[in-house]
Amino acid sequence: MIRSVIHIILHFLVPAVVARFSFREQWWKAWLIMISAMIIDFDHLLADPIYDPNRCSIGFHPLHSYIAVCAYFVMMAVPKTRIIAIGLLIHIGLDLTDCIWMRWE
Repeated sequence: MIRSVIHIILHFLVPAVVARFSFREQWWKAWLIMISAMIIDFDHLLADPIYDPNRCSIGFHPLHSYIAVCAYFVMMAVPKTRIIAIGLLIHIGLDLTDCIWMRWE
């Protein structure tokens, strides 16, 4: 339970820190764009059960696949998609951290 709560908090906190230090002039806008990357969690609706606290999202859900992650890195090269790509990669990184934490428990 505590892992899930910390995981959700980090999905808001980490993009805020990155936005604040990387996009000082428009950090609020950058933060909102980055947290909008959480929309990739809609792919959880394709799973049964929809939410399983002991399932690693990386490699399981379509938008958390290795091919999708490669696409997110490619998006970093395009200035117009860079901020959303950063948000997506932060999201994937936090999900990967959750997978590692899950294995330690």
